[in-house]
Amino acid sequence: MRILVVGAGGVGSAAVAVAARRSFFDAMVVADREPERARQAVADHGDRFSATTVDASSAAAVAALCREHRITHVLNAVDPRFVMPIFDGAFAAGANYLDMAMSLSRPHPERPYELPGVKLGDGQFAAAGQWADAGRLALVGIGVEPGLADVFARYAADELFAEIDEIGVRDGSNLIVEGYHFAPSFSIWTTIEECLNPPVIWERGRGWFTTEPFSEPEVFDFPGGIGPVECVNVEHEEVLLVPRWVPARRVTFKYGLGAEFIEVLKTLHKLGLDSTSPVPVRGQHVSPRDVVAACLPDPATLGRRMSGRTCAGTYVTGTGVDGRPRRVYLHHVVDNEWSMNEYGHQAVVWQTAINPVVALELLATGAWQGVGVLGPEAMPPKPFLDLLTAYGSPWGIEER
Repeated sequence: MRILVVGAGGVGSAAVAVAARRSFFDAMVVADREPERARQAVADHGDRFSATTVDASSAAAVAALCREHRITHVLNAVDPRFVMPIFDGAFAAGANYLDMAMSLSRPHPERPYELPGVKLGDGQFAAAGQWADAGRLALVGIGVEPGLADVFARYAADELFAEIDEIGVRDGSNLIVEGYHFAPSFSIWTTIEECLNPPVIWERGRGWFTTEPFSEPEVFDFPGGIGPVECVNVEHEEVLLVPRWVPARRVTFKYGLGAEFIEVLKTLHKLGLDSTSPVPVRGQHVSPRDVVAACLPDPATLGRRMSGRTCAGTYVTGTGVDGRPRRVYLHHVVDNEWSMNEYGHQAVVWQTAINPVVALELLATGAWQGVGVLGPEAMPPKPFLDLLTAYGSPWGIEER
């Protein structure tokens, strides 16, 4: 297996650090628009790793890089605006493909808070037949959320429940970043995209529909010492993936953002600073959202200032295999002090990065296999969860 990682930011660099401890692949090429960042990502990790540059917005450039390095698998570790050119470039070069966020959505032009427009992943699923006919795999949404949360959903359906009422992904943390009034621990570009777009919900008999951002607040009690956190609806890939493979009456995603974070996002929206359309500024054209991102600290650099834990998980309710009502929360908790000391990467990006590496190893061994455009739910969950634990990052399950 010869892997191309596109993007040497927080998640891409953390994926390199995780992969460096495993022997299932022959080579890993890390490509970024900034050559120094790519070199830093591979530094001190051995001869299997190399660094180069790439224009992630160009399918032709991605394809050429794949051919040059005889790449078998492309791991997309940049923000979702580059999904389609990397996806298309991998296909053109005859490589397999993995990502942690899917192709972008567009709200319904007339009824954005009732009906979905272009949904997350629609651009990729439209090409599923081509990938299947070519005998190659595009494994989409294989980070932590989406990714591990989807594996949890499939595991619950296979092992724990006879019938599922709701699959509700719930994400929360008690992370604190010292010295900043506002410092997101993940890409602000992606956070703005998923939090300000209309959230999607799926219900049996109704299909996918939308609601207003930050709707249906609920207090969810997270394990690992995190405790109660208010969570709200935001747009996320799990709701677009899980119903394709896992039977349930309802599928939701809620994120524990906090009142201050929500207020900042609402203010950015009111001022138009969430826009991706370039505006003229003193003879230059710049995207307001890119300016916001440039003004905030790089999440990859915040690890030493962060403290606390982050939790990703899937809350499942329904009828257990014994015929009795059951509620469980399958979860994965990462302590920032541990991830920094063990890997040198902060908890949020590390928790995202470990999952595609586990998936790549399962593909290398043949424990996971398939063709077409597939989500993590399409694969057997137990090999993934067993290998995740073997990586030294166990998951948990709580009866509620």
